[in-house]
Amino acid sequence: MNFEAGIPIWMQSVDEFTRRIVSGEWAPGARVPSVRELAAELGVNPNTAQRALAELERRELSRTERTAGRFITDSAERVDALRIELAQSSAEDYVRAARGLGLNRTQAQQLISESWSRHESDHPEGS
Repeated sequence: MNFEAGIPIWMQSVDEFTRRIVSGEWAPGARVPSVRELAAELGVNPNTAQRALAELERRELSRTERTAGRFITDSAERVDALRIELAQSSAEDYVRAARGLGLNRTQAQQLISESWSRHESDHPEGS
């Protein structure tokens, strides 16, 4: 994973793990890879991976079972709410950027529509 300067690596790891959950890459109820596996995959210190996983648990996106390890939440409502929250944040960023470029609502919506159409073949169920 390529990390951005100026943002703590553990926070970027939380964002990556969250993306995996809301995208379904890490399915509800699935076992989370071990701290060591994740640290090796991301190329980070195990303490960094542990901190990111602890934050997932604090956000109720995972749970720890004492003898079995960590698991992704089974709460579809929690995951759906987070998906909407992340999309809303991206939409806010887009609107600010489009307005900053001098686009009007119609132009901004047209760009979204065109981009959506280009990506329909990638994810036709979300069209």
